[in-house]
Amino acid sequence: MFRLNTKNTLAALLLATTAMAPAIAQDQPGSGTEIIMAQPTWDTGWFHTEIFRQMLGELGYSVGEVLTLDNPAFYQSVAFGDVTMWVDGWFPIHNPYIPSFEGSAEIISGVVTGGAMEGYLVDKATAEELDITSLEDFKRDDVKAAFDRDGDGRVDMVACPPGWGCELTIEHHFNAYDLNEHVNLIKAGYAASMADAVAAYETGDPIFFYTWTPNWTVNELVPGEDVVWIEVPEVNLPEEMADLADAATREGVTGCVSDPCRLGFPANTIDAVVNSAFLEDNPSVRALLEAVEIPIEDVYAQNAEMNAGNDDIEAQASAWIEDNRALVDSWLETARAAS
Repeated sequence: MFRLNTKNTLAALLLATTAMAPAIAQDQPGSGTEIIMAQPTWDTGWFHTEIFRQMLGELGYSVGEVLTLDNPAFYQSVAFGDVTMWVDGWFPIHNPYIPSFEGSAEIISGVVTGGAMEGYLVDKATAEELDITSLEDFKRDDVKAAFDRDGDGRVDMVACPPGWGCELTIEHHFNAYDLNEHVNLIKAGYAASMADAVAAYETGDPIFFYTWTPNWTVNELVPGEDVVWIEVPEVNLPEEMADLADAATREGVTGCVSDPCRLGFPANTIDAVVNSAFLEDNPSVRALLEAVEIPIEDVYAQNAEMNAGNDDIEAQASAWIEDNRALVDSWLETARAAS
């Protein structure tokens, strides 16, 4: 009669379980670890945030609902460790926030590749009709009359909401160029303000706005066709970015009134900012962030879809991951190896 050797069976199971543990730990290095992710108030950054959220989930990390935060709130929170990370640091435009997290959080560069621009744009028809090439032209009475939408005698320009990094640079510009008495900066919700500007453009009204890339605005209002980038009178940057003045003029900018184009904003990179203590304990996250490069053209494409009404960002991110599965898997393997 066959008798089960319970002692030997239990020993074999224990050995098998012990042997499997390292493999599981390496495959899921984030198992049991929570990440609190944040995203900015501008929705053009939510797509690559979701891509990272899903990849971190594949590494076993617990990533719940992503918090939407203004810049100051995020940078203070990541320094304290109340928030783990975001992948929407714009540098150097966010340089003024560095003192609030320096020593407690770290910048990891290269989340989105291809360069990110900022600047001021005017509808092409009005720019050509009134010979508008620079912010300086908005001091002229004929220009002010054309762009005065509320009858207060000043130009109306879609700017940045309070708390955004671009708000600080725009305010610096308008002080430096003595434009405050000539231009009214619209600082309401950016998406709504730009939707209003697009509607005005479609009815033939002049429009003047700030934007950045990647952004749905440059898909809706194409530089060189619908609008033109105009220049600043001279490059004048906040103290924290003063050493980057040369980078505020770029060659080959499609749709600019001049080449090279004196945009007045240095080219940015889109980078991750992560709590330092968390990075020390989670080398797989550092390795993932250092490995990943999301082409800016893919962000453009998603932003255009989102503006057209397809706002299922979770599904769009999932589709992007599957379309790039071999590359994503290589990034995940790099992260697992680091653990």
